Amino acid sequence: MIEFESFPRITISHTPTPLEKAPRLSDDLGCNVYIKRDDCTGLAGGGNKTRKLEYLLADAKVQGADTLVTIGGLQSNHARQTAAAAAKFGFNCELILQDVIGTPEKDYKTNGNILLDHLFGAKIHRLSADEDCEIYAATLMNQLQCEGKTPYLIPIGGSNEIGSLGYIRCANELLGQIKAQDIHIDQIILATGSAGTQAGLLAGLIAAKSHISVLGINVSRPAQEQTELVESLLKNILRSLNLDQNLANGRVFTNGSYYGEGYGVATKEMVAAVKKCAELEGLLLDPVYSGKAMAGFIDLCQTKHIKASSNQVFLHTGGSVGLFAYREVFY
Repeated sequence: MIEFESFPRITISHTPTPLEKAPRLSDDLGCNVYIKRDDCTGLAGGGNKTRKLEYLLADAKVQGADTLVTIGGLQSNHARQTAAAAAKFGFNCELILQDVIGTPEKDYKTNGNILLDHLFGAKIHRLSADEDCEIYAATLMNQLQCEGKTPYLIPIGGSNEIGSLGYIRCANELLGQIKAQDIHIDQIILATGSAGTQAGLLAGLIAAKSHISVLGINVSRPAQEQTELVESLLKNILRSLNLDQNLANGRVFTNGSYYGEGYGVATKEMVAAVKKCAELEGLLLDPVYSGKAMAGFIDLCQTKHIKASSNQVFLHTGGSVGLFAYREVFY
């Protein structure tokens, strides 16, 4: 296991999050399903970004920052958790949020995550779908510096070597729970987008010499592009930890068959998956990440690509706040 005390960290999350069996979903899918409840990390409705923010905010403090800046879609879970963390620890917060084509009309721009962003006091910069967020962020960072502020730019999804430390910690936590519950796990399945959760989890497993397979269900891009993105970040993480980058070879698996027309655009399979988990387990998924990942998981079970009676962990990355922005999709 990697020793974490050398990395600056602020405690925000309610961890360890539960690893719990989903018996009715298991019966429905024909395999043993365990849910790693990272929707229960606690910050402003929870979610996977809280683990990343523990390291990113610590680094921001080390650098003397007074303002957090980050980028996301209009209903970004990451932006919501960043805004909440900024409020909790006394940072100013500037959110660069981009419209997404093909999303619902009624509630998307006023409810869900965007409502909470306003409540947390974040300053929101709304960009159209065709504007360049990275260029806008660079300009904003320069503007804030000229105003005498010390801004800290958090990448999309908090997905860099620093933020990914949160999922190395999660890997260690999960391995401890698997051992304590005396179960053999065949595979971990999760939604993968900005790559930090999957890459960090894999880095933690690699460092612990665990060979559990991790499958990312893509939410925004084809398999080859996503695999390359995750592998690149994974190698950077391993290098930052003084581990052999070649240990990443053959460890990254993604599936690009379930994200539909694009990021944040609802699919009927996602809707069915969200309803199934709610009705069978009282478990709330989200429309953008965990809902599409679960849709993929369900299909892989039904088409026998996942073996019956195997033991599968579904890493729930949170985001159920987003359901309120997609209300019309579920009626």
